[in-house]
Amino acid sequence: MNVSRCLRFVLYLALIPAAAMAQDRRPSHCIAIADAGGFIHKAAFADPLDAYSVRLNYVDHAMFLIETAGGLRVATDYTGFLGSVPPPDAVTMNRAHISHWTPTPDPEIPHVLPGWSERVGEPADHNLDLGEMLIRSVSTDIRSAAGAGREENGNSIFVFEVAGLCIGHLGHLHHEPTDEQYAALGRLDVVMAPVDGGLTVDLPTMVRTLQRLRSSVVIPMHWFGPYSLDRFVAGMEAEFDVDRRAESFLEVSLNTLPSRPTIVVLQPAYLAEAR
Repeated sequence: MNVSRCLRFVLYLALIPAAAMAQDRRPSHCIAIADAGGFIHKAAFADPLDAYSVRLNYVDHAMFLIETAGGLRVATDYTGFLGSVPPPDAVTMNRAHISHWTPTPDPEIPHVLPGWSERVGEPADHNLDLGEMLIRSVSTDIRSAAGAGREENGNSIFVFEVAGLCIGHLGHLHHEPTDEQYAALGRLDVVMAPVDGGLTVDLPTMVRTLQRLRSSVVIPMHWFGPYSLDRFVAGMEAEFDVDRRAESFLEVSLNTLPSRPTIVVLQPAYLAEAR
């Protein structure tokens, strides 16, 4: 482990007791620290994880299931069905389209985090401390249903802070983040990015956004067949390595991030517990 990564790891551990004493909100180590660097390796859903590792399962469309070493399971842009698995511990949702949320989440899910506020125009402003993971939201605007206007703070980018990593899910992004939103996101080691090139942001905007985020790992999502996926990859491969996989999952830790920004293409698949 190099000096930079050692420092980040020590700072990450130092935040844990501080969080327990905080009266209001646990501090974000994603905003406090900025750096990256390593290698990604494969794993299987529900298998035991090494300490300080996270497994990312690409389930469908924009839905992922994040697994932690301590057994937490959190779903992004949850539509109500992950496969033949128990309900997760928490879910996030965005309402730009019904393929990113469900009006009837399983009542057994302890934490359901909508990316919008019941008060139109106000940010969702989530900051859920699950001990092993901190989930927070950065609100963004969405196009109106008619496409002629914009609804302020209609959706959210969710950030999952776990195992020293900062994992971002851009959701159904409709505009490039502002400087203030980039600052609120902080460092993102891993980012799930919609690459359809139209229903969310256009391809040049997505490329520009990811170039600015400079995450170690970019996982394309929200693609509709090889054409939109390949267009995105072609626009990124000059600055990013490309790792195309047949699997739907990867395991990553702070110490195994790639040394050069890498696009990791996963194949979506519903989940099933091993029998």
